[in-house]
Amino acid sequence: MIHIGKHIEKVVHEQGRSVTWFANQLCYNRSNVYKIFEKNSIDIILLWRISRILNHDFFADLSFHLKENKED
Repeated sequence: MIHIGKHIEKVVHEQGRSVTWFANQLCYNRSNVYKIFEKNSIDIILLWRISRILNHDFFADLSFHLKENKED
């Protein structure tokens, strides 16, 4: 299973974004962003907002992971 919080954190860093920038975009404080990074699951609306902010389709990542690990 993909750890969505770690995946979000990875994308933030790959884009060269700071945690402070990301927190400001979400209208969160930095400590709440670090809590997101620790989450193994996330609310769909929050994931949608994060996808828009980072211009990254996390839903596609999850779907790909699901298809790759499908049991036949």
